[in-house]
Amino acid sequence: MIRLALLRHGHTDWNRAGRIQGRSDISLDDTARAELSAQSLPAPWDRASLWSSPLKRAAETAELVAGRPPKTSPALIEMNWGDWEGQHGKELKSDPTSGFRDIENWGWHYRPPGGETPQEVWERIAPWLADLTEDTVAVCHIGIMRMILARAHGWNFDGSAPFQIKRNRLFVVEIDGNGTLTPIADPVRLSKRAAE
Repeated sequence: MIRLALLRHGHTDWNRAGRIQGRSDISLDDTARAELSAQSLPAPWDRASLWSSPLKRAAETAELVAGRPPKTSPALIEMNWGDWEGQHGKELKSDPTSGFRDIENWGWHYRPPGGETPQEVWERIAPWLADLTEDTVAVCHIGIMRMILARAHGWNFDGSAPFQIKRNRLFVVEIDGNGTLTPIADPVRLSKRAAE
């Protein structure tokens, strides 16, 4: 049994402005850097294998909380939002011609214009998951976390999600020898870094 702990990257200016980031390589903002510098991975996760998305906001989050650089994989890059990247979600939602939908109404085959479906995102994550050989922390994006947690919980983007992704918490799933994902109920909070 392998355990995988998922951590969402810290805030960026785009997050705070409600802009869709997707694959846009936006850096952490200064407030996020300060907050993350005061936190660390709790035991035993501080000794686990460390991976992140290659996008700056995830890789920097990983290094700040772990004190070491992560290995990166393109499998962990955020969902491609296509034509909607950089736009404001609220504005898209208020425009009935945009095609924008809340996540509870996606299904696995919902596609932003020019972007990826959840199924396509899952198909690039699955081989990376299958190659894990030890307990691992993956610092990534809310879209990647949603795909993995949806599989673990048996949720098909059809109604309210059985999980709520918050920052500064590790969301843990167990992976058995058959590749079955089982969610661990309670997220694990990051630890406060000891004063030097």
